[in-house]
Amino acid sequence: MKKVVTLAQGNGGEENNELITKVFYSAFKNEILEKSEDAAVIHNGELAFSTDSFTVSPLFFPGGDIGKLAVCGTCNDLAMMGAKPKYLTCSVIIEEGFSIRELEKIVRSMKKELHNNGAIVVSGDTKVVPKGSVDKIFINTTGIGEIAYKGISANTITQDDLILISRDIGRHGATIFAAREGIELSTTLESDCASLSEQVQALISAGVKITALRDATRGGVSAVLNEWAKQSKICIEVEEEKVPVSEEVYGICEMLGFEALSLANEGTFVLAIPKADAEKAVSVLKGFENSSNAVIVGHVSDTYVGKVVLNSSYGTRRFLDLPTGELLPRIC
Repeated sequence: MKKVVTLAQGNGGEENNELITKVFYSAFKNEILEKSEDAAVIHNGELAFSTDSFTVSPLFFPGGDIGKLAVCGTCNDLAMMGAKPKYLTCSVIIEEGFSIRELEKIVRSMKKELHNNGAIVVSGDTKVVPKGSVDKIFINTTGIGEIAYKGISANTITQDDLILISRDIGRHGATIFAAREGIELSTTLESDCASLSEQVQALISAGVKITALRDATRGGVSAVLNEWAKQSKICIEVEEEKVPVSEEVYGICEMLGFEALSLANEGTFVLAIPKADAEKAVSVLKGFENSSNAVIVGHVSDTYVGKVVLNSSYGTRRFLDLPTGELLPRIC
């Protein structure tokens, strides 16, 4: 590992995993943390607990802003453990000179998304720092949710499971990049930023058996699948042609050499569902506008344990590795 922190170590990929494992996990080692889930399961399995910090640039982007992102991000992490978000804290670091009007707009977005999740902010902290000490505004949200479905874990995926994706991928990463670089698009591409609690609760209410869930944020679907393969000691095989990618995202990837599977999402999640319930899960998800193109994209095997394999329609295969290097800094 390098002697100084680099932007690559915040990309959600290989360098990020190395930093977390060698610095933080080694220092804070305990049974709960070692499970490496989206949220910690605490209080005898009754509660899920998660925290996240948000530093996106630009603060306002097609499909959302840093406020919506902050609430969705933490609530989605709770939802991925089968929990209904209930209580959040909100800590804000604001650069002096920041527009009160923009701050109020951000807070209104947070209020709306809290309402969508049935959650409330119960505590917080505000710091104002000298100009140049922080880039406009950083937000941290911590959340607690009541677990409605127990046993969801990225450590228990087996060959009895199929791999699903809830919608087309890469929208958030592509949108942020286009907005930041001033790329003029003739399309209506916008971030997929959205709360996922309603979809997860619908799966639970429908009686769908769930092995694992993970929202594909930094590092995208690629990071999720690689983490799952290592945690459960399995091989995940994905049919490349089945992975949903919009024309707009595909175009940006072609133009700039990105891998859609490695682009960030903020309203897209990956599911490991037992084969007997996979089609039912797809049917439930298709009932929601932002998961209307949910699809089964792969299966679990023991071909290359700890690896993710992409199978093309031409009969070729390649490994899908963890993202490396500086992808898109400040995406969330």
